[in-house]
Amino acid sequence: MAWIKTVDPADATGVLKTEYDKAIRRAGKIFEILRIQSLNGESVRDGMRLYLTIMYGPSPLTRGQREMIATVVSAANHCHY
Repeated sequence: MAWIKTVDPADATGVLKTEYDKAIRRAGKIFEILRIQSLNGESVRDGMRLYLTIMYGPSPLTRGQREMIATVVSAANHCHY
């Protein structure tokens, strides 16, 4: 099993702390998908910007359709949430 070094929320500073704080406000916790990017706060910020644009930005797809696509892709990748 591979182990990825991450930054603990208590040790986060700068851009990473800002993104961790936003994550906690949004979801009540910091999901692993953010933690695995934590050595580069800008990647966390930019990844979240992309995610929020895809899921909530203007689109011909409804929010439900976007969630269904995400669910199917996760299942196909054997990703358990």
